[in-house]
Amino acid sequence: MINLTKIIAAVLVLLALALGGYAWMLSRQPPTPVAVAPSAAAPSKAPQAQTFPVVVAAKPLPAGQPIPADALRIERLTINPVGAFQETGPLAGRVPVMDLGEGTPLLQGQLVSGLALRVTEGERAVAIKADEIMGVGNKVQPGDFVDVFLMLKSDAKDIDRSQARLLLSRKRVLAYGSASVDGLPSKMDKNGSAQQAQRAEPARTAVLAVPVDDINRLTLAENSGRLLLALRNPTDMSEPDPKLFAELPTALQPSPPKAGEPRRPPLEGLDRAQAGITTADFVTGGKPGASRTPGIAAVRPSTARTSDSRGALKVEVIRGDRSETINY
Repeated sequence: MINLTKIIAAVLVLLALALGGYAWMLSRQPPTPVAVAPSAAAPSKAPQAQTFPVVVAAKPLPAGQPIPADALRIERLTINPVGAFQETGPLAGRVPVMDLGEGTPLLQGQLVSGLALRVTEGERAVAIKADEIMGVGNKVQPGDFVDVFLMLKSDAKDIDRSQARLLLSRKRVLAYGSASVDGLPSKMDKNGSAQQAQRAEPARTAVLAVPVDDINRLTLAENSGRLLLALRNPTDMSEPDPKLFAELPTALQPSPPKAGEPRRPPLEGLDRAQAGITTADFVTGGKPGASRTPGIAAVRPSTARTSDSRGALKVEVIRGDRSETINY
């Protein structure tokens, strides 16, 4: 009995020693961190908003004037508008169609685009009537160079006075029908084929780049006769010599220079376009007393100007077979 008690006592002592050793080992390990719930009073960090680089006006930009390079800057905005620009380089020299205030983002729709950008200084884009014959069997395409010929046809009584001549040489075609050089898509058909839509719709107009002082001749030619486009190779740079023929007199005569003023140079560009030309001078080449083509108002040389007793001026105008006297 005494031996059993000693054995139990010994087991208890060993168990106590084992528990003590285990407790000592646990005391040697670092304490496990306790997760602390965030306090409701602690401020939370707000997420940073995304920004985009956008070109804006650094100063007011008036409509119709080229944009200087120093009038633009790039700002980071929280919005990225449709049609916005990320670089200032391509915008220098572009022209806004509306007044833009400082800080306004520049958009593609706010700038001049289309054929106007394809017309060089001193030129104008002019539309003329077109058909299959006039347009070389509809083979003319935007970007081609053409010669414009004029046919003035008289009636059967005076067929020998009909004439055909080169009117304008090496003019650039900006648009023909629904196709143009500005890169805008042609009209689409229901299947989305622009080329098929262009073929289905015959061309009715051709837009040419014409020097401003030649527009008067082109306008009179289209109203007085029939125009014909002659397609030419773009590498052919030949043009007629303008010095071989006398210049047509203008409809408006410039005022004479005042005493002591130097002699004015010949009219050119917009000044000559404003002075204009008459149909009679255009048809006859400006020859005084030359016979006019029937159907075009003309002044008979023998009775061009007469005066009555009161000094009134009378002019006889011939229209085909009809004669009419006008008092001035």
